[in-house]
Amino acid sequence: MRNRSNGLLSVLAVLAIGFCSSAMAQNQPQSLEEVVRAMQQERQAVAEANRERVNRFRRQEANREQELRQIRNQVAEAEAEASRLEDLRNRLDRELTELRDQLAERQGEFGELFGVARAAAADLDEQLNDSLISSQFPNRGDELSEMAQSDSLPTIEQLEGLWFTMLQEMTAQANVARYQADVVGNNNSSTSETVVRIGPFTAFGDQGYLVLTDGTLRYLARQPGGGAVAAAERVMEHSGDGVVRGLIDPSLGSLLGLVTETPTLRERIDQGGWIGYAIIVVAAFGILLAVFRWLMLTLTSMKVRRQMGKHEPNDSNPLGRIQAAYEEHKGESLETLQLHLDDAVLKELPPLERGLNLVKVLAAVAPLMGLLGTVIGMIVTFQAITLFGTGDPKLMAGGISQALITTVLGLIAAVPLLILHAFASSTSRRLGQILEEQSTSLVADAEKSNR
Repeated sequence: MRNRSNGLLSVLAVLAIGFCSSAMAQNQPQSLEEVVRAMQQERQAVAEANRERVNRFRRQEANREQELRQIRNQVAEAEAEASRLEDLRNRLDRELTELRDQLAERQGEFGELFGVARAAAADLDEQLNDSLISSQFPNRGDELSEMAQSDSLPTIEQLEGLWFTMLQEMTAQANVARYQADVVGNNNSSTSETVVRIGPFTAFGDQGYLVLTDGTLRYLARQPGGGAVAAAERVMEHSGDGVVRGLIDPSLGSLLGLVTETPTLRERIDQGGWIGYAIIVVAAFGILLAVFRWLMLTLTSMKVRRQMGKHEPNDSNPLGRIQAAYEEHKGESLETLQLHLDDAVLKELPPLERGLNLVKVLAAVAPLMGLLGTVIGMIVTFQAITLFGTGDPKLMAGGISQALITTVLGLIAAVPLLILHAFASSTSRRLGQILEEQSTSLVADAEKSNR
């Protein structure tokens, strides 16, 4: 501290000498005594200023030391408070541990009983979320959910609520109930409608069957066929007297859900793509042609049978035209007559067989087109596997559906075409045999008459 003061005094002396020099240069004293007096005055002024400054520095230093002592006292008090709080926390932890041990000891078997109750509440709550009965009694699972997720012991009211809800569910499963509930239609609008529920199995509305989805009753996107909707309407209109026949879903909605997922006939045909449509066109054309030829051959067969009992030629049927050829050439030799009759029979055979070969070809082409669709569908499937892998089966469903549907369509088209071709071909052959037999009979009659 003393060294610092001496240094300051030296600096101030230098400044004073410089100041005096500048003053002397300005005032230009006349004598040495005046210079000495001026220097003494300046020295006294500088010394007074230095003492003032030193005193100020000392006061500031004392203030800083006082503040430092205050801060150290505050730190000591904070450390003492922290130590006290740490001791308090340890003591409270020990008391909490003791209380928990006492609670576990006093609970005894009740702890396991309450655990079973919470598990039963969780299971029943999960069951109620998927139960049709919940549409009649909404929000009944809120208390069960709260009880299942609570860490505290269930109250008597909660245990009684669990018992009552379980009893209500068992009782309602054996009843047929009619009540008002909010129903979401196919246009996603919710309206209050009259609902008839048969136990936990099936629910009906004014427009058909209902399913429970996310706690909301919804109409099936596609109602089941086979008289199921009519059975639902009978149940809805039943007044309660007597017995009415209806349909239920014993799988609790799984079978009804499959109805909406099962493609319709139009959707299955669409899965076949353009090859499926081509197969249908080929099948329709072939069936129409085969049915037309079969009907024409049947009518011709009827005309031929009627002509067999007549001796007068009739140009409206093949046998009549053969008889006309016989009448025209019966005066000639037997060999010539035989040749003319054979020629007449050969002329009648092509019209009888017209279109049958085309039906046979279409019957063979249809399954080949189905095979082509199968190959294309598998190519599409492998392309999907190459691009997206096998993680999502839905990406491969389109190609597999096309492969299977086109095969089915090809086989479906081939079976009736083959059957119709067999019937028409057998009718054509039978008519040809009849014409040949009648031609031979006419030659034999001519031979007898010549004798």
